[in-house]
Amino acid sequence: MVEFISKYITELWFLVLEMAPWLLLGLIFAGLLKVYFPQKHIDKYLGKSNLKSAFNGSILGIPMPLCSCGVIPTGISFYKDGASKGATNSFLISTPQTGVDSIFATYSMLGWPFAVLRPIVAFVTGVAGGALTNWLVKDKSKPKPASPFADFKLDVGTVNGTEMCSDDSCSCHEPRVNDKRHSLVKAADYAFVELLQDIAKWLVIGFLLAALISVLIPDDFFSRFQGWGIVEILLVLAASVPIYICATGSIPVAAVLLMKGVSPGAALVFLMAGPATNVATMTVLGKTMGKKSLAVYMATITGGAIIFGLLTNWLIPADFILSKVMHIHGDGSEHQMLPDWLEWASAFLLIFSILGGYFYSKLRKKAGMKKMEGTTYIVEGMTCSHCEASVKRNLESIKGIQQVMASNDSNTVKIIGSGYKEDKIRQTIEEIGYKFVGKAI
Repeated sequence: MVEFISKYITELWFLVLEMAPWLLLGLIFAGLLKVYFPQKHIDKYLGKSNLKSAFNGSILGIPMPLCSCGVIPTGISFYKDGASKGATNSFLISTPQTGVDSIFATYSMLGWPFAVLRPIVAFVTGVAGGALTNWLVKDKSKPKPASPFADFKLDVGTVNGTEMCSDDSCSCHEPRVNDKRHSLVKAADYAFVELLQDIAKWLVIGFLLAALISVLIPDDFFSRFQGWGIVEILLVLAASVPIYICATGSIPVAAVLLMKGVSPGAALVFLMAGPATNVATMTVLGKTMGKKSLAVYMATITGGAIIFGLLTNWLIPADFILSKVMHIHGDGSEHQMLPDWLEWASAFLLIFSILGGYFYSKLRKKAGMKKMEGTTYIVEGMTCSHCEASVKRNLESIKGIQQVMASNDSNTVKIIGSGYKEDKIRQTIEEIGYKFVGKAI
């Protein structure tokens, strides 16, 4: 037992060391992307039911570091704000499969072939899904949501401490928090607090599961399935569809599966279907955009996974791909990509950021909720900062609401305003996939 625990901890620490530097680099890029290419600039590219909008939805979704729990409310918000079903489906298909953070992490553990394959597959399946949706699902015309501030032309002002603006930097003349921090500070806050906390749970689960598979399963276990072709791919697909694991968390699991004999095509299927599908995603998508859109969404992901899995096995020699993984996981020092000191420093910084960010984010939300005066409602189903942002953005478009603060830790939403209707709040929250319980007692 002691030997097993020692071996497990050794393998777990090895995985963390290999992935930490590249994950941190990916987080930095994600933070810069968030600040310098915010969501308000991409809404206008998703409005029409044509191939161009599907292309835009896919190409914009690839670098965005959103997992399936965060991409659903974001995509649904796009749809409610005027994006076509095709563009929305394209965005929903491509975004969770990859991201700027997971691309760097994929390179660190799986080598450059998978780091190139993942965004290509995400792009192609996203465009295909969007085009199929435009062809098979008729878009109903929907009016753009009226802004409660549309009749006002204010240059700069404040309402109850909230900044208002009338230029293009604020969509729909809605209120926004007056954040005067430097752009790099905002990027770091998003990368190492918000985003890292969103993926931390599934990243840790991915590491723990990968280390367990590495220790428990013999090195040649999956080699008995080699030559099964599509059967192996279908088995991996069946296991991947109902579960949830984020794009980054799936990487260490896929790496260990490859080392145990799983074919590269089957590993690619896991990297595609695991992050992009789960029961919760399917339920919300079907309720919001309809069963036909959901059917196209699932058919594109599962069909794309099978096709690209088979193509990978047929066209790319397995030894070539595995040589890149072996290069990363070699035991000798000559195989190391980065010096020891950098790997250790990055690992400790990653662990510190996960733990420190966890407590910091909880204390910040609690203090903000306590300081802010308003009416508190219970909203269930929020799991990450992207969920909070989606709830905030949609509620602030309701007439009479001036400011909103949401916390997934306490399942609460605090609202400042007057003259708004509670039924409208319920409708808005349920339309984006969350459960409105009512006022907090």
